[in-house]
Amino acid sequence: QLLLDESGGGLVQPGGSLRLSCTVSGNTLAYYAIAWFRQAPGKEREELSCISRRGESISYADSVKGRFTISRDDAKNMVYLQMNNLKTEDSATYYCAAAPASWACGFYDTWGLGTQVTVSS
Repeated sequence: QLLLDESGGGLVQPGGSLRLSCTVSGNTLAYYAIAWFRQAPGKEREELSCISRRGESISYADSVKGRFTISRDDAKNMVYLQMNNLKTEDSATYYCAAAPASWACGFYDTWGLGTQVTVSS
């Protein structure tokens, strides 16, 4: 069974940076496309970024393009989301999600429990 575990959230001031990590266990990360989502209270869940198997294809939502960077280290079974120039509106619970094995980005059937990011002065 594939398991995802997010970490790295916390409190940061506007303009600051955080790096979120998604630890993948239960199977080899190389089989999976991985996405990052977020959801703030009262708002819909938003897909922020996805990285395909082998990292050949990466996509970003307009809301984070140029500020967030997704990366993966298959040897460590880790996926990262580097978040720079954070804004108060980036405050949310952040989730990583995996597509079914060998699938492309776009549909995800395994989710982590999330990590909270709060951007506030």
